[in-house]
Amino acid sequence: MKKIINQRNLCKLCFFFLLTFDANAQDSEKLLRFKYKTGDNYRVLSTVNETVKVNGRLNHVAEIVNRVSAHITDVDENGRGLNEATFMTTENSTSTSAKGTLTYGNEYESKYWRDAKGVYEIGKQYFMPVVRDVPCLPEKAVKPGDTWTANGHEAHDLRRSFANEEPYIVPFTATYKYIRDEQGVSSDSKHEKKTFQVLSVKYTMSFESPIPENAWSLDDFPVTTMGFSNQTLWWDNEKGQIDHYTEDFRIVMETYLGNQYDFTGRAHAEVTDFERSATDENLSVVLEKVKVLELEDVSVTKSEKGLTIALENIQFKPNSAVLMDSEKAKLKKIAKIIEDFPNDLLISGHTALSGTPESCQVLSEERADSVAQYLIKTGVRDKYHIFTQGFGSRVPLASNSTPEGMAKNRRVEITILDK
Repeated sequence: MKKIINQRNLCKLCFFFLLTFDANAQDSEKLLRFKYKTGDNYRVLSTVNETVKVNGRLNHVAEIVNRVSAHITDVDENGRGLNEATFMTTENSTSTSAKGTLTYGNEYESKYWRDAKGVYEIGKQYFMPVVRDVPCLPEKAVKPGDTWTANGHEAHDLRRSFANEEPYIVPFTATYKYIRDEQGVSSDSKHEKKTFQVLSVKYTMSFESPIPENAWSLDDFPVTTMGFSNQTLWWDNEKGQIDHYTEDFRIVMETYLGNQYDFTGRAHAEVTDFERSATDENLSVVLEKVKVLELEDVSVTKSEKGLTIALENIQFKPNSAVLMDSEKAKLKKIAKIIEDFPNDLLISGHTALSGTPESCQVLSEERADSVAQYLIKTGVRDKYHIFTQGFGSRVPLASNSTPEGMAKNRRVEITILDK
């Protein structure tokens, strides 16, 4: 059940805002509207600290990191933007073994239109984003102190818990208030001072579920969902998009068999623009830097996922994930290359075919984690902008029948993420 709600914060900021002035309104009033531009890319990163209780007893406490990478692929004549997005969620909890870095979790693809006020048009096959039509912008220009209300809904993924084949929709009405203007630093640039417009968004939920048509075949199913969300949003009037937000929330779900699931937490998120790293120009630049820095056994490729720097024949102490000093020196040079790109990083570990598939998998995960932790120590990224994956020996680049082939397969890949 812990996966029911932990993706709710993936998408509070999957949008771009443009705040324009209404020529017929007072100088202090602003007309809030979404505005999209074909080719724009943005990333949302949220961190959720959540407590989960089952039937009144503590089940676990978790830190959940949700990542959204979205691209605006079309804008129609009405100003609606077509978002094509990849959602990822990963979790460290007291009921699981937490590693030093964040494992790259499950991915969900989604595609949806959003209009100028913020209302979604999305197919039932998509389970992401969870919170939809929030914020929904007012018809008229507003000034600090003004309030409005708008309908929204949450769409939860209950396939694993209750075999729901479509999103479980919970409607609500949100109350908005334009609180104030406030000085601060932007998520894109931690040094640049900006003036933000601060909004509050509050809603409560009390929803009785319709009895499923196939209820007779289900072990259990939700019957009521209650809860609240209190959010504060900061957006950048000059840039025209949300900068960051905070949220306090609680959701209580009761089921037909009398089970109760209680999710309480606090979230924080930031939104940033980014440019694609996997271009021919960037590939040429990075290849030249690899040559100048005299990095051996290093290759660079581009793919739909991003620009990948592969360290082949990477050296660890025997049968361990402890980096040799020679590899640390190499990673310091690679960090100098990576710092030119603001995108998140994915560290993927690979082994040669040696030992059992299970031991290869564990070793690949540990080695990816070791490289990620070292890169964090260099300061090139913090722990919330670097993720790890292990592939064991399942993705070889060469035959494992020769020492040369095994050396090529024993690698760690650093991908500058575009999605």
